Amino acid sequence: MRVYLGSDHAGYELKMHLVNHLIKQGHDVVDVGPHVYDPEDDYPAFCLQTGAKVVADEGSLGIVIGGSGNGEQIAANKIDGVRAALVWRTEIAQLARQHNDANIISIGAREHTLDEATAFVETFLATPFSGNPRHARRIAQLADYERTRELPEI
Repeated sequence: MRVYLGSDHAGYELKMHLVNHLIKQGHDVVDVGPHVYDPEDDYPAFCLQTGAKVVADEGSLGIVIGGSGNGEQIAANKIDGVRAALVWRTEIAQLARQHNDANIISIGAREHTLDEATAFVETFLATPFSGNPRHARRIAQLADYERTRELPEI
C-alpha cells in the first residue's frame, strides 16, 4: 500500500521511525517532509501536501504527525476528500477506518511512545472500511457538501 507521511519538527523523529518501519513492512512509502529537522518549520504545508497527495492517489492512505496532532488533523482536513482522524488509541484507529473510511490519521508525537504510535499506524493500515450503509451514507453527505458547499437539511 502507498502511504504518505508528513509532519513538522515535533513529529519529525516519529515520522522518520514510521518511514523506516513501513518500508520494512513492504509498504510503498512517500515522505512528504520535512526532510531535515528544522525547529522553526510549520506544519500546514506538509499536512496540506500530504492530504492532497492522498486524495490524488486513490487507494493510498496518509499519516500526519505533530506535537499534539490537532493542528495537523485540521490542516489535512482542509483538503476536499480528506477524512483525517486524530488517533490516540488503537481502537480509535480501527474505528476511524471502519466507520469513517478515514484516509489519513493524525498522531501527536509528544503524546505517545514510538511503540504506541506504531501500533496505531499498523491498525489503521490493516483495517478496511466496513461498507456499512449508514456509514457510507454519512461519508457521502460530507462529499456532497465538499462538492456543492450547500449545507444539508436538518
